[in-house]
Amino acid sequence: MSQFWIYFQIGLKHVLDIHAYDHVLFLIALTVPYLFKDWKRILVLVSVFTLGHTLALLLSVFGIITIKVNLVEFLIPITILITALYHLFTAGKNAKNDGVNLVFFITLFFGIIHGLGFSNYFKTILGGSPSSKLLPLGEFALGIEAAQLIVVFVVLILSYIMQTVFRFSKRDWALVMSAFIIGVVIPMIIESPIWNR
Repeated sequence: MSQFWIYFQIGLKHVLDIHAYDHVLFLIALTVPYLFKDWKRILVLVSVFTLGHTLALLLSVFGIITIKVNLVEFLIPITILITALYHLFTAGKNAKNDGVNLVFFITLFFGIIHGLGFSNYFKTILGGSPSSKLLPLGEFALGIEAAQLIVVFVVLILSYIMQTVFRFSKRDWALVMSAFIIGVVIPMIIESPIWNR
């Protein structure tokens, strides 16, 4: 098996791991208010998230940034909660312009946080000098991007079905899914190891 495929698969599995569904929850929260016609904006948001995730791994590999695991494990569900709350309170509003705005910068920042959550494991699976880890990091990032696009595509299909077959309005769909995500993520925050001091 080629090195590219190994790290690409690690990236795929990182996002699509059923036991570590925080990544999927974030992607659902991020894309729930959009439709297929918004594909350019979604692609940019997902890529910005991947960029932040990869930047965090890069900074970690070179020893520029380190952060306590408990803090990151607490911040990840917080990012999901903030995203879901944002879409809960903005559901049905047409404030989604096509320019670069606060949502893109927040998505980049949240990508950095999610990347830091994986940085310790990523460093353990790679030996050698930091510069020898750049190519595997790029391959891993491509796997993450591909997996995220799969998740987004599934969310968009589900959204389409709910809005056409079951006649949910776009607003109601965003409200229901955002509320669902909030309900799933609050126990993650409550059970976070950060509270155990």
